[in-house]
Amino acid sequence: QVQLVESGGGLMQAGASLRLSCAASGRTFSSYAMGWFRQAPGKEREFVAAISRNGGITSYADSVKGRFTISRGDAKNTVYLQMNSLKPEETAVYYCAASPKFYSGTLYSMYDYWGQGTQVTVSS
Repeated sequence: QVQLVESGGGLMQAGASLRLSCAASGRTFSSYAMGWFRQAPGKEREFVAAISRNGGITSYADSVKGRFTISRGDAKNTVYLQMNSLKPEETAVYYCAASPKFYSGTLYSMYDYWGQGTQVTVSS
């Protein structure tokens, strides 16, 4: 089992950059594929980015391609989400998730473990 704790959220102006972190504890971090999802008020949780167990495969939602980057630092048991050119419509709670599969892609049902989330608010 793995425990996940997100950090780095906050209140930002449109166009700003922000890096989210997700620290993992428990089983070996490198055994998990990781993903980031977000949920805005009144909306369903949606996929943002995913990375494979070895970091060799990444994928992004179309809406964030070219602006967001997911990466992992296995030595620090942490996965990151670098977010650039933030937009007000990206205001949401951002969650990281872990899966024991090599790569779990875009479906939140493919992930077994979830953090509590970190709030990102982007003002116009």
